[in-house]
Amino acid sequence: MTLAGTAPLGPHTVHRMGYGAMQLAGPGVFGPPRDRDEALAVLVAVRDAGVDHIDTSQYYGPDVVNGLLREALHPFDGITLVSKVGARRDATGGWLPWNQPDELRQGIEDNLQALDVPRLGAVNLRVMPDDPVDLFEKQLAAMVQARDEGLIEAVGISNVSREQFDLAVDEIACVQNPYNLVDRSSQSILEACADRGIAFVPFFPLGSGFGINDVRGQRSVVQTSERLGITPSQVALAWTLAQSPTVLLIPGTSSRTHLAENLAAAEISLDAEALGLLS
Repeated sequence: MTLAGTAPLGPHTVHRMGYGAMQLAGPGVFGPPRDRDEALAVLVAVRDAGVDHIDTSQYYGPDVVNGLLREALHPFDGITLVSKVGARRDATGGWLPWNQPDELRQGIEDNLQALDVPRLGAVNLRVMPDDPVDLFEKQLAAMVQARDEGLIEAVGISNVSREQFDLAVDEIACVQNPYNLVDRSSQSILEACADRGIAFVPFFPLGSGFGINDVRGQRSVVQTSERLGITPSQVALAWTLAQSPTVLLIPGTSSRTHLAENLAAAEISLDAEALGLLS
């Protein structure tokens, strides 16, 4: 399995088909997994398939997904781990900002401790929509300091506007923004990343994991799926990979069956008819 070739991710070169570990936590990305044994088996299958880019965060659970990763895959030989900071969870699973410079530093250190690693391949700063420019500049400075001190190998940004991207572009190695067949609001950022060789990592490539904008039900996706004899998920993932050579996918699942389906999308080259219809 080629896993769609490779592309740069900071100082690393990784396969373009990776894995997002968020769905290993319980419902709403909160609490323990529904099936712990299956969650661990999925991670073993990820490693055995040759996936070398795994996306995680300490606030997935919280404190759940990183623990599963450590149990199943430590010492992570050959795997580039990417995490995210800038939020925390309350006692009922609510999402709260935790994005002051000292909180970002603590978030990075919490990830390192939970995963039992000396550094992370990259860490994304999750930006809140109403963050003022001066806060963003301080946040970015804190991330750059963590990189320069060797806690992380590369800085990423997530959920950012084009203006925020332009402010950070000289310091970043990756961008995580929502992007799929339905939501192309980050198209200009994707293209800017391609021009600069920056990894663009679309989250929710099949539509929101919370049931919003399900790409798989789109008429063009269904028609292409039926004509080519592949699943709607594979159509959507293959289309996303085709948008730029710097796109890195991290589709998530808590099922080995769905994992195999997702990884197989890396072997699919959509023909001109499919790309025209989908675009």
